[in-house]
Amino acid sequence: MKKIAVFLAPGFEEIEALTVVDYLRRAGQDVVTVSVPAENGTVLSTIVEGSHRISVVCDLLLRDFINKMNGEEPDAAYFPGGMPGASNLAANQYLFQLITKMERRGKLVAAICAAPAVVLAPVGVLASRKWTCYPGMENNLAEYCGSEVKAEELTENSHHIPDVPFVFDNNVLTGRGPGTAEQFAMKFVELVAGEETARKIHDGSCQR
Repeated sequence: MKKIAVFLAPGFEEIEALTVVDYLRRAGQDVVTVSVPAENGTVLSTIVEGSHRISVVCDLLLRDFINKMNGEEPDAAYFPGGMPGASNLAANQYLFQLITKMERRGKLVAAICAAPAVVLAPVGVLASRKWTCYPGMENNLAEYCGSEVKAEELTENSHHIPDVPFVFDNNVLTGRGPGTAEQFAMKFVELVAGEETARKIHDGSCQR
């Protein structure tokens, strides 16, 4: 069983978040949903509203998650897309440091839709990797990384792949968008629980 943290900030994409949580829990994984406050936000609540005004009750506040982990990292971390959800995640310094540590230690880092470009690119984990994201957002990396020069440095030798549901490259899993959430989630399941478990869930849930 893997310990997996799913980080939700105000404005997250509901389909992307909950599809992954659902399938990972079906796979018997230890999944914790973590409420991340909005950028410069002072309101702390386990209830987080998504981009389509669907509210989700998270398991933990971010501060409580940090205390519970006591300096350790989960086995995998997941960052859903949606705006301004992805921007709120990207503004959080703890998450920036967590992604850096996990990438260096070879732990699974996953992001979909806006999050690969908005959250992962500024950390530098897309460098020398193949990746995908919501169509068009790969063209705005200068905005997300701070400048054209920074974007080039942080994504050096990376290769964006369009029109695919997901890309997995060297412990980083990226996905395209809401409509590919199921395929992305099942790849996530395969990576943490194995092909046999993924096949059972695929057949048992009547997937395409």
